[in-house]
Amino acid sequence: MTRTDDFAARTMPYRRELLAHCYRMLGSVDDAEDLVQETLLRAWRGYPEFEGRASLRTWLYRIATNACLNALAHSSRKVLPSGLGGPADHRDPLGPDADRVPWLQPVPDVLITPETTDPAAIVDLRHGTRLALVAAWQYLPPRQRAVLILRDVLRWKATEVAALLDTTVPAVNSTLQRAHATLAGLPAVAEEVTEPDDPEVRALLDRYAAAFEAFDMDALAKLLLADAVWEMPPILEWFAGRADVIHLIGTRCPARAGRIRMIPTAANGQPAFAMYQNGEAHSIQVLTPTPAGIAKVVAFHGPELFASFGLPKSLEGSEYNEPPDRSQRVPGS
Repeated sequence: MTRTDDFAARTMPYRRELLAHCYRMLGSVDDAEDLVQETLLRAWRGYPEFEGRASLRTWLYRIATNACLNALAHSSRKVLPSGLGGPADHRDPLGPDADRVPWLQPVPDVLITPETTDPAAIVDLRHGTRLALVAAWQYLPPRQRAVLILRDVLRWKATEVAALLDTTVPAVNSTLQRAHATLAGLPAVAEEVTEPDDPEVRALLDRYAAAFEAFDMDALAKLLLADAVWEMPPILEWFAGRADVIHLIGTRCPARAGRIRMIPTAANGQPAFAMYQNGEAHSIQVLTPTPAGIAKVVAFHGPELFASFGLPKSLEGSEYNEPPDRSQRVPGS
C-alpha cells in the first residue's frame, strides 16, 4: 500500500465529521467543503512527519480548526434574514434578492450524518447542527466560536482544546464563558423540536407537503403555530405570525394546486422539503416542527442548492417525476 493509499484509508472515516465541524464554524457548505479539502491536503503533506503523539482525529481537527480561523479572519458572518432586522409587514412588496449578503446555507444531512448505527451519535449530530444554533454561533468571534463548538458540541476536555489551540486551560475556560455570555444576550435559540423520524412528526410533515401541493391555505394554516416564522434567503424580508405567513404564501407564491411538488429531504438535522414549481427547482425548505405544530420554515431559494442534496434541477425525466409517495425514504438516507 502506498503512502497516499494509507493516508486515504485512515482519513476517510473523518471526512464527514470534519465537514460538519467546518460548517458549524463557517455557516457555509461551499466554504466548509473547500476547507476540508485544504485540511486533507495539508495533512497529506505533513503525513510523513506525523508521529502519532496525538490521535489522527485530533491532528486533523487541529488543522481544520486553524484553517477555519484563518478563513474567518477575512470573511463576514453568515446570516439569516431575521438576523438583519425585524419582520416585514405583509402589505409591503417584497424587495429584490440581496445576493451580496453572506447568507447562511443549509447543510444536507446526507453529507454529514455519521456512518454508524449508533442512535446517540446520530442524535448528537442532529442537535449540533440545528439551523438556529449555527445562526447564533455566527455572532461569536472566531476563537470563541471554535472553543464553544469544541467544548459544548464535540465535548472535548478543556485540556484537549487548549492543546489544539496552543493556549492554556484558564484561557479556554475564560473564552467559553465569554461565548456563553454573548449567546445569552441574543434572542433565545432553544427550540422545542422533535426528531424528524418520530411517527407523529412524519404525519405532520406529510400533511404539510400535501397542503402545499394542493395549495390549500386553510389546511396549511392549521399546521403552523400562531407565532410561526417564515424566512426566504436571499430575500431580505421575513415574516412572523401565522396570518402574515399564510397571506404571503397565498398571494406571493406564483404556483397553484397541481403545480407544486414537495420532495422530502433533510438538512441541519431537521426535516426539509425540496420544493419544485412547474417541475423546476425552486427552494429548500428547512422546517422546525414541534409537538404543537410547525414553528419555523426557512425556505432557501435557488436551484443551485439542489445538487448537494442529490436532487435534480428539473423533475422532467428524473426518478422523482412520479406521483408523490409520502411513505418513501428521504433521498440519500
